Amino acid sequence: MEHNSTFPIKITELNALRDEATSYLKGVQWEQGGKALRRDKDQKDSSILLYLSKANGTASSNVTSVSKTILALKKRLLPDSVAIPLRLNQSLFALQEGLTMGIWVKDSYYDASGLSGLNERKSNLDVSQRREYESKMQTATAFMLHGIATRILFDLKPAIADDLSVMKNKFAGIPELSLSSPLKGISCLLFYYDKYLAHPEMIANDEDVIRFTVVYFEAVISEIQMRISSLDYTETITDRTYKLEKSEYAVSGWENANEGTAKSVEFNKIEFEEIVGNRDAKHFARRLTERMLSYDFTAKKNPFQELGGFMPVFMGYGIPGTGKSMLIAAIATRLKKHCDELEIPFLFHPMPDTLISTFQGGSAEKMVQWMKPLSDPTKLIFAPIDDAENNLQERTARGVSAGVKEVIGVFLRYTEGAYAINYGNSSIGLFTNLPEMLDKAVINRVQGRFKIDGARSIPDFIDQDYIWWRKFEKTMPDFVKMKNPEDYKFLSAQGLAKNLGEILNVSDKPTEEKILEIYQKTEKLYGADQHLFYAELYKNAQESFPFFSSRDIRNIQSAISLRLTDFDLPQDWFNDPTRYFKKDYDTKYGMLQELMKANMKGLNFSDIRRQEVVRYLDNVATIADTDFKRKVEQRLHDMEVQLAARKEFDA
Repeated sequence: MEHNSTFPIKITELNALRDEATSYLKGVQWEQGGKALRRDKDQKDSSILLYLSKANGTASSNVTSVSKTILALKKRLLPDSVAIPLRLNQSLFALQEGLTMGIWVKDSYYDASGLSGLNERKSNLDVSQRREYESKMQTATAFMLHGIATRILFDLKPAIADDLSVMKNKFAGIPELSLSSPLKGISCLLFYYDKYLAHPEMIANDEDVIRFTVVYFEAVISEIQMRISSLDYTETITDRTYKLEKSEYAVSGWENANEGTAKSVEFNKIEFEEIVGNRDAKHFARRLTERMLSYDFTAKKNPFQELGGFMPVFMGYGIPGTGKSMLIAAIATRLKKHCDELEIPFLFHPMPDTLISTFQGGSAEKMVQWMKPLSDPTKLIFAPIDDAENNLQERTARGVSAGVKEVIGVFLRYTEGAYAINYGNSSIGLFTNLPEMLDKAVINRVQGRFKIDGARSIPDFIDQDYIWWRKFEKTMPDFVKMKNPEDYKFLSAQGLAKNLGEILNVSDKPTEEKILEIYQKTEKLYGADQHLFYAELYKNAQESFPFFSSRDIRNIQSAISLRLTDFDLPQDWFNDPTRYFKKDYDTKYGMLQELMKANMKGLNFSDIRRQEVVRYLDNVATIADTDFKRKVEQRLHDMEVQLAARKEFDA
């Protein structure tokens, strides 16, 4: 969401509110609502929910003190130590900072929305003003709790090294969350936080305190998100961003500031030379890494985007066992190596296997969480989706789950449309054995595609074996004792190509029968050096393939632009980053333009256009044909089973 203006959160203003925040940690009073008291009474006594419902919050003398509970916890976890355990201390500090931030956010809303004025005259309000006062009070409380939770998560989430699923399984939700006034909101929030903290099964060690705090405040955000639609007078929340001085923390409407952060996933280090064959794929991957590294962090844009040579979404496809996973690791290895050398933050962000949820809306929520970090302009991001056909399967196919449809819906929104912010620093790679099973709208988002076909030549097969048996050579030098090829140096064919023209034994005519027919029909009317030739060709292609659209034509244009920017960045730019990578955006853009002009001198636009159009249309036909053949095979198989069953039955 775009916000109109940004206001600073001044540290001096927060300092003035910290004593108030500390007083809430020392003691609050909360009387539980009837609904919370009645929750799950039929459960066993050991139930955390029942424990919460029995928690005594009714007597006026009963004060809930989080700071006292934390001291009691310290005695239980470290009975012989004077110091408060590190994680316990960190959580207490984050709570204090979160409460301080929440109070500041609430005060800002009071002033911006006119609630301060209503509050001063509250004893003299008429019926409609009283209604406005109560509505604004609820919104102020919700916004305050949102500020508390986002600040705590901002401070604590980076400190968690492992999965939170064990803690989430223990956690039984928040029985109630009061929005009737800021004081009641904080009292209710801290009452249940304290009761969980004191429960003997929740906290087993120091690390658990931080895990629980994160799970609890994530639940607070979820609760508020569900209630946003029922709140009024939210304009002064959604039209602005509050940014904390000397920090990355910001309150931007109702957005969860922490949702867009992610940690890089570990991967196996693999060099391109260790991948046999796949010249097209390796060349594409190399170009991708060079283009991503050209991103300018100050200008928040990439000169290759302006030149038309950047691919926010690309696809690698091929039969099983041809090296898709190795290629993913090789791209990540190359990007990480250069990012480390250039001191650039890098995020390797593969789509998780556990994305599809059985809960309605759960898959969409998980997909949004995965997509959000891709719009972070502060790092280079490579986001591969391996076995893409599992989560992005054709929506119209029989038996496709609601979860897959949710995931595709989010993918489409975030790759084109209002949410699709791409600064030229992140790229999503779809890797699949079955491109024909991918949703048509997803395939349409793909701006660059290449085949991952594995070993294809005699040198490829020699090298594939060599990578295997050279391990024996190292450990047992006299064991292999076989003759090497006379005219071939091992791995010499696995180097990277100079340009795509070197790889493409480009046929000037399509190889797919249906496309060849369309092509020849068009050739009878116009020559391939005429603009009308392509208009006619596209029209004829659309008649045979109804899903062929304007987006496909844009993808063809992108492929041609990629060919025009298909040049190497000079090695000395990598050796000395100040020559290119450390320069400002305009200088980099000018340097790339010079390289592009030099590269284009040896190219013929008409030839490149024809080659890329033929390549793309062949690809469209292959996918459509494979899909059709698969359906025919399935139908034949069903008929054979039916016939066999009938024979058995008749016998």
